[in-house]
Order: sequence, then structure tokens, then C-alpha cells
Amino acid sequence: MTLHVTNTLSGEREAFEPQDPDSVLLYYCGLTVSDYAHLGHARSWVHVDVMARWLEHLGYDVRHVENFTDVNEKIVARTGEDDLGDTESEVARTFIGEVIEDMRSLNLARAEVYPRVSEHVPEIVDLVETLVEKGYAYESNGSVYFDVTEFEEYGKLSNQNVEEMEAQGEESERAEKRHPADFALWKAGEAHPDDAPPGGQTWDSPWGEGRPGWHIECSAMSMTHLGETLDVHVGGQDLVFPHHENEIAQSEAATGQRFAKYWLHVSLLETGGEKMSSSLQNYFTVRNAVSEFGPNAVRMFLLSTSYNNRQTYSEATIDEAVERWERLERGYDRAVETVDGVDARTKVEDADLRAAVAETREAFAEAMDDDFNTREAITALLELVSAVNRHVDDREEYDYRGLRDAVEAFEDLGECVLGFALAGDAEGEVRLLDELVELVLDVREREREAGNYDRADDLRDDLAALGIEVQDTDEGATFRVE
Repeated sequence: MTLHVTNTLSGEREAFEPQDPDSVLLYYCGLTVSDYAHLGHARSWVHVDVMARWLEHLGYDVRHVENFTDVNEKIVARTGEDDLGDTESEVARTFIGEVIEDMRSLNLARAEVYPRVSEHVPEIVDLVETLVEKGYAYESNGSVYFDVTEFEEYGKLSNQNVEEMEAQGEESERAEKRHPADFALWKAGEAHPDDAPPGGQTWDSPWGEGRPGWHIECSAMSMTHLGETLDVHVGGQDLVFPHHENEIAQSEAATGQRFAKYWLHVSLLETGGEKMSSSLQNYFTVRNAVSEFGPNAVRMFLLSTSYNNRQTYSEATIDEAVERWERLERGYDRAVETVDGVDARTKVEDADLRAAVAETREAFAEAMDDDFNTREAITALLELVSAVNRHVDDREEYDYRGLRDAVEAFEDLGECVLGFALAGDAEGEVRLLDELVELVLDVREREREAGNYDRADDLRDDLAALGIEVQDTDEGATFRVE
């Protein structure tokens, strides 16, 4: 069976055929860093992480890019609040640091890059200029809007007609636009949050001082790092319209090329019958969930429902995930303990166990090729747990080869593809890393106090080589893992 995915653009399940048969260009529409990440965000992160891992398992060279939106009125609205920071960039920096820590705690594989909007304003301005030159956009009072009537295929992702669409943007923009559905590519002046004073960063542009619109950001960042046509674009279901619809329009209008071949959307995480969201204040933060249940149980919960089915967070569903994780962990530990024991024998053979390993690999692959069906993939692994338990319970001497193959299946599929930390504690590893870095920073500070600045700089450079960026602040040295 070859991989098939459900493409929002066509509404069909399609065979997966990237532009280059050896590589995949994957873009995930990432987080606006205006608050702590919650399980709704983690649901998308973990599923995208597993998609990338499975594509690599299939032999593709995956280039995975995931952005941080660090320019947004929601961030401006948080300036001066608690210890978040006094400027938009400081608040964004605070939450980016928190998000990276959350990602590492969930054992997510690192993306190729995590581009930020503030780093790509020149590319955004160039893209807007191209759209103006081609007649797809127009300037109005220092702002620039995309003219949806000029792009014939506008509405093809969300399956809407332009004339039946709802108006986009703020009420104050309406008088500046030719059509109510036109959307801002560049906004004049400062940000104007709903419940906070105007402010935020601004940049010079051919249309005056201003800020990029939300939708143009992802087009500029994705095309900067992955080129004009992506293989896979992933995002939350709530972003189909207007965000992703607008991404297609502005990108394809500018380049004349298809923007993304496959559009995959992660369905919402709900609690109490409503979407889990920061605005509704009904969320469970990633850090609290990891702290209470552990990273593996949280991953088990998030993967227990396929990415394109709605998931419900409740005490019962998280308890079920904890139980399933503990069962998987016990099965793996038992297989490892037995295969490494003195009673695992060369000439003992259990055909049922060996068949179960082969069936697990086959069922797992069928599930993942079936539109990344993680629920069925987990079920396949739990069937292998049952087979290991039957083998160990029924015998006094054990099938070494069969158990070795079972351990390898758990590690290949459960660890490398689904991202569980079977042989260790991901949360514990993060804590240990923090403690080790703090220890090195203490040594570095003592070297600085003794006037050994070269030695202190060497320690900072050694950490940088390991992907740990050290920053000296008035309150002392801080660090973040890149």
C-alpha cells in the first residue's frame, strides 16, 4: 500500500506523490506567540511531528519548516503585562522560549528551521510589491489590500464563491477596500489591539511606515525556505478560511505556480463541547499536562485520535491514554528484560510471537499509509504487547530472536515514528539537560568573576556548538536550546 492523504483542496483521498520522488517539502503553519501553548496547539505539533517521522521512515528526505508568528496585535496587547516584556518583540521572545521548551518536553523532532515574521519583512515587502505590480493588490491610505476579484480561483480551498463571502478584516478597513472580502497585505502605522493602546513594531515600506498583514507572512516565510511550491502544507482546521485561502491566492498570484500540492488540516481539540482555545480560556497548558501526566501519556492521548478527526479532552479520555501508555511501556520493558535475561535461548522458537511481530509491522504500515491513521497504528503496537505477554507467561525459556525482533519493532515504530521515549523519560531528560547547562553556566560565571574571560567565552562557545544559546542579561545568564 502506498501513502494516501486527504487533501482539503480536492476534498479527496489521494495517493501521495511529491514533486521530487526522494524528498518532501513540508510547511506547518505555526503558532502566534501571544500566550502559553495548550493541548490544542500540541495536538497539531505532535501530528505534524509524526507525519514527518513517517515520511522519513518511508525513505524521503523531509524538509520540515514551522514558523513563529512574532508580529501580531495579540502580542502587542500583552506588552507590559507581568514579566512578559515591555515591547512586542520582548513579549514574543518570552513566549517563543516557552514554546520551544514545551516542544522539547513533548519529544518533538526539531524542524529544519523555525522562521519568524520579524526576520522576513524584506521578503514580505518584495512579495507585496510583486502583487501590486501584477495588478492583484492596491494601495489605500498607506495600507495594501489583495483584490480577491482579480484571482479567478479565489475560494477554491474553502469551496466558496467570492460574492457570497463574509467581509474580511476590521470594520475600520472597510472604507479603504474595493471589495468587502479583500484582505490586508500591509497595514499602515502601528497595531491596534482591541483592548490595549496602539503600539508594536513598524517597518518602512514603499507605502509608508507599517506592519505586514497576517496572511502574507506565511507565504513569504514558506517560499523563502522551501521555494514556490510546497508538497505538504499543514495547519489547524480553523485556518482553512480565511488564512489558508488567502495564502493560496497571494502566493499563486505572485508566482503563477501552484503553492502547495497537499493541504492537510488538523481537526480541533474540544473540551466541554467547545474548541479548546486561549480566547475561551478553557485550555490545559502543555507544561501542566506534561507535568501531571508525563510526555509519553500526553503524546498517547494526542495520537489516539487521527489528525483529521475531532478529539475530546476529558478526564476519561486522558485516563484512557495514561492506561494505554503504561500498557505499552510495560510490554516494551518486559520484552527488553526477557530478551536480555539468561532464559532467552537460541534454539527456542515461538512461531506465534514471530508472526505477531510481522503482523504488527504490516498493520502499522497499513495504518500510517492510510492518511497517517495513528489510532490504528497504536492499536497494532498494543497487539504486539499482548503477543509478548502471552509468550513470557506461557514459557520458562524464551525465543531470543522473536523477542529481539519485537523490541526492534517497538523501537522502530513506537519510538522512531510515534515519538515515544520508550527507553527513557523525555521529561526527565529535559530536566537533566537544564541542570547540566545551569552547572556549566555557574562555572562560567565563576571564571568571569576570576577575570578568566577567555575561558568563560570558551564555555559559551562550547554550549553554542551543542545548540545552546547563552545570553547575558542584567539578571544573569540565561539560555535556550535552539
